[in-house]
Amino acid sequence: MTVSLIILAALLAVGLPLYLHHRWENRRRTAQGIKTEEVQEPVQECCGLHMTCEKDSLLVAVSPEVVYYDDEELDIFKGRTPDSYSDEEIEIFRDVLFTMLPKDIAGWARSLQLREISMPEIVREELLMIVSEARNNRNNEIK
Repeated sequence: MTVSLIILAALLAVGLPLYLHHRWENRRRTAQGIKTEEVQEPVQECCGLHMTCEKDSLLVAVSPEVVYYDDEELDIFKGRTPDSYSDEEIEIFRDVLFTMLPKDIAGWARSLQLREISMPEIVREELLMIVSEARNNRNNEIK
């Protein structure tokens, strides 16, 4: 019982002054017109710390999280080989690919890999061309 009272007294002795200082500092900043909490927007560009941009990476290891891009209908193709698709099924993949925002395409490819969905070879080639073109455009803008 004595030990718990000592711990409680120590917490109050340290915590109360810290709490009061925090409140005083927030009031001072508000009076000066300084925002007490600034929300930082997520970085939209690549950070430059990696050989390739993680946003554009097609590697599954970059993001192990499965993200759906309004493409749940593709789950029926789980486990299929790239050469086993009919023309109609290839068009389903194309429809999803061509209606996506360019910034989401690499993430979509990672998502398909994580969901064990192999896309048709022709669609994969189109996807690689789109991602490559987006990388080149971004690199040209940086220069």
